Amino acid sequence: MFGMIPFSRRDDNMFDLFDNFEKNFFGSSNSSMPAFRTDIRDLGDKFLMEAELPGFDKEDIQLDLKDGFLTIKAQHKEAQDQKDSQGSYIRRERRLGTFARAFDISGIDEAGITASYTNGILSLTLPKQAPVVPAARQIAIH
Repeated sequence: MFGMIPFSRRDDNMFDLFDNFEKNFFGSSNSSMPAFRTDIRDLGDKFLMEAELPGFDKEDIQLDLKDGFLTIKAQHKEAQDQKDSQGSYIRRERRLGTFARAFDISGIDEAGITASYTNGILSLTLPKQAPVVPAARQIAIH
């Protein structure tokens, strides 16, 4: 099950060499927003994936299956408004964060995937596809 390694874009385009050098030397601009952590265990007939998403509500998390990839996306919106008696803002702060990761799920029975979210942990049960055994048959001799 090599495919359970997270999907990532490779940056080996020769024209991006300088940009990649700059990112590696000076750091990426989005380094303050790390991807969420996941643990994947092989339980024999299935995989158990646990993703840490603390502070999110279940409604903030979206799971998508497309073309053999499972995408986990979580978006957090928070706004704090404080107004005076006339309704003018004294202070207004907003925070928005989006996290997303994609996983290759080839070899997984997509119809059997189940998910639950409890105490900041998203748990996904990913059942393995049954191996395809070629049908045996006898050939008649004429």
